[in-house]
Amino acid sequence: MSEVVSYSMSNDIAVVTIASPPVNAVDQRVRAGLKKVFGELRERPEVHAIVLGCAGKTFVAGADIKEFDSGIAEPGYHEFLRLIEDSKVPVIAAVHGTALGAGTEIALACHYRVAQEGARFGLPELSLGIIPGAGGTQRLPRVVPLETAIDMMLSGKPLASAAALSSGLADKVVAGDVIAGALDYARALLAGGAGVRRTREQPVQGAEKAAELLAAKRTQVARTMRNRRSPLALIEAVEAAVSKPFDAGLAVESALSAELVQATEARALRHLFFAEREVRKIPGLSAEIKPRPLARLGIVGAGTMGGGISMCFANVGIPVTIVDTAQANLDRGLATIRKNYERSVTRGSLKPEQMAERLALITTTLDYADLGQADVIIEAVFENFALKKEIFAKLATVAKPGAILGTNTSTLDIDEIAAVTGRAQDVIGLHFFSPANVMQLLEIVEAKQTAPDVVVTALEIAKRIKKTGVVAKVCYGFIGNRMMDPYGREAEHCVLEGATPEEVDGALESWGMAMGILAVYDMAGIDIGHLTRLERAHLLPKDPGFYRPSAMLTERGWLGQKAGRGYYRYDNAEKKRTVDPEVIALLHAEGLRLNIPQRKPSRQEIQERCLYAMINEGALLLEEGIALRASDIDVVYTAGYGFPRYRGGPMFYADTVGLKAIYDKIIEFQKTLDPQYWQPAPLLKKLALAGSSFAQYQAEHENSH
Repeated sequence: MSEVVSYSMSNDIAVVTIASPPVNAVDQRVRAGLKKVFGELRERPEVHAIVLGCAGKTFVAGADIKEFDSGIAEPGYHEFLRLIEDSKVPVIAAVHGTALGAGTEIALACHYRVAQEGARFGLPELSLGIIPGAGGTQRLPRVVPLETAIDMMLSGKPLASAAALSSGLADKVVAGDVIAGALDYARALLAGGAGVRRTREQPVQGAEKAAELLAAKRTQVARTMRNRRSPLALIEAVEAAVSKPFDAGLAVESALSAELVQATEARALRHLFFAEREVRKIPGLSAEIKPRPLARLGIVGAGTMGGGISMCFANVGIPVTIVDTAQANLDRGLATIRKNYERSVTRGSLKPEQMAERLALITTTLDYADLGQADVIIEAVFENFALKKEIFAKLATVAKPGAILGTNTSTLDIDEIAAVTGRAQDVIGLHFFSPANVMQLLEIVEAKQTAPDVVVTALEIAKRIKKTGVVAKVCYGFIGNRMMDPYGREAEHCVLEGATPEEVDGALESWGMAMGILAVYDMAGIDIGHLTRLERAHLLPKDPGFYRPSAMLTERGWLGQKAGRGYYRYDNAEKKRTVDPEVIALLHAEGLRLNIPQRKPSRQEIQERCLYAMINEGALLLEEGIALRASDIDVVYTAGYGFPRYRGGPMFYADTVGLKAIYDKIIEFQKTLDPQYWQPAPLLKKLALAGSSFAQYQAEHENSH
């Protein structure tokens, strides 16, 4: 018997078990094991039915992603799936936990499917830039209605057992042991004289409406998944399931699949898949270092950030105490938290009793002494140095020994903040992104004296509250906001040169950013960045055009959405952004006044200036050791800044363009634009001229650790 796939007999029914922890992923050993076992069972006339299940806490939860780069070793998927489907006796899949990707494709090749209550079936391949390539696009529409099949694969969202039953993906749902349930189901099939039911022999469900459905889905994908190849390829593969015999459809799926696996989109998404696992590995931190306890949390500030952060912890059962200077602030903060939870209840994603439990975990106070029991205290007040220092001096006196003091600053010098506490080893940056209860990223900023176990605890906190924690060192703006600075600078300068806010944002959004940067400023409040620049006025470049548009809008009180107007107007019922001719005229006149040559930068130029300025700053961060790895920068940008995942993050994207091409363009901008901003980072120059990449640089550095 193969060690990962074995079988035993229950009277005349064979029970085949896949046991390849942790998630029974279909690697070469599992494929070989299934081929061997199903080959042997064919030769045993005393076997009247076969139940296929998995050991451990889940059914097969996917493929072995490493094989997408190394190539798929023999036997391939179709070989063992065909053996299962060709079985002369009924094969019943016994599914518990999650059947994902190849797991669902195995279940589809079986003749019947029994699911445990709570089991889920999903085909999330598009999240890796590929399509189900082991028959999923051909078999699923033969088992569930065509529209359900396409939606399941386009969204990647798994179907829960009840929905699987009603759609036809599961034949039966059982409450207890799924193998026992599948055996009972098999006996009932045999008693009723039911034979095999090969999926490939079933007709596609809803084929008669396919043409209009597929056309509608193509339109939807062009709108919601722009610049991506895999969703369109998926629809193409499903179209083949409708219009061609099974084997011909399978050939179309295989050809599309092979093309997608090595395309940039899939490489970018695989890069992020591994990069997100890599962020937890911190060079020099030994595995012996244990995190400090986290049983209670304190928060200073009941504003938007403080409330959002409180929800992150209450959501995972950690009690929170919020302190603020005025009862009105606390009341307003709690009301917002309640409103956020109520929205989730209305949407059906939260039960009323869960909302009550979470709210019960949040208490408020005006007295700092009430934070004395907290294991971690996070300060979340607005970006004002003097205020933050005052708060940390106070926290140092009330916090218990060993309590961690976190600051949610997005730009300020944490070493200076730590210096006022007399316990700098306990201080760390915990930079949440707004809205904190939704956004995926947590930037963890290690100051000069932060203790190693505090860094480990911060990574553990990120994991507990289901966020992606990325460690950075102290500098202005850390990783994310420091790279945003040149990006936004170029966007604003393009407006002074004669572009409209709509043209700038349109260029960035058509390239793939979730939102153009000027619309982002309107959403966050234009004054926020402006106030930060005022605090740092002595450090800014000598350039009257530097972030001048934001300054002018702030001076007029046009602060963005909260004021009803900023770069755009928001005075319609839906609060949608609309063009503001007055703002355009004002900013173009200012460009003329500052003697900035008036020209209309093209869409491509806007994209290159904004993105290459950001990438160049990223190269400086790597060189200075602020970011540990190029891939960490990519995680920050895709998890926190709306950078398109299918482009892999700024540094991965730079490698796909070619560092030499980016370097040459920066030298060109040096001649045609303000040269003080277009100085290639030494690392970028070195790698570009050597024909190297950020990925190679990272690999060499990791080997030297």
